Amino acid sequence: MFNKNIKLVITALIVAYAVYQFIEGYIGNGIFLVLFSLIFVFLYFRNEIILLAFLRMRKQDMVGTEKWLTKIKKPESALTIKQQGYYNYLQGIIFSQKNLTTAEKYFKKALKLGLNMDYDVAMAKLSLAGIAMQKRRKREATTLLQEAKKLDKNNMLTDQIKMMQQQMKKI
Repeated sequence: MFNKNIKLVITALIVAYAVYQFIEGYIGNGIFLVLFSLIFVFLYFRNEIILLAFLRMRKQDMVGTEKWLTKIKKPESALTIKQQGYYNYLQGIIFSQKNLTTAEKYFKKALKLGLNMDYDVAMAKLSLAGIAMQKRRKREATTLLQEAKKLDKNNMLTDQIKMMQQQMKKI
């Protein structure tokens, strides 16, 4: 809801008031305010709208996910670099059902900005491989599939990778 810089200013103000409460002898209030400021620090690193969009995604509600993502007006100023990566990752997943060219753009931007988890990187590369395969770019799809296979350490995408390799043989 708040810009990332506003969250830091709010945190600084709360901590400053907590220090004042410590000086005045209200230790309980100071401790509470320090703990309260940690909420804004958490929300600086984990954007609340992206968290809510992931909850919608988990329920397979693409419309709800898109609705939450549209609430972020300027992702470059409102989000940190990693959050921008996940914003583009979610947009890519949404657009992969509508427009493959736009989805490809979002996935590439997400990979460029960076994703924290190897599973997410593998999923983005697998999606890009699927898009490349549909656009008849077999060499690019093969490379992306191999990279996704290396990143899938928990073997969560093994079935999808095998299925795509089978489909690649038909091309």
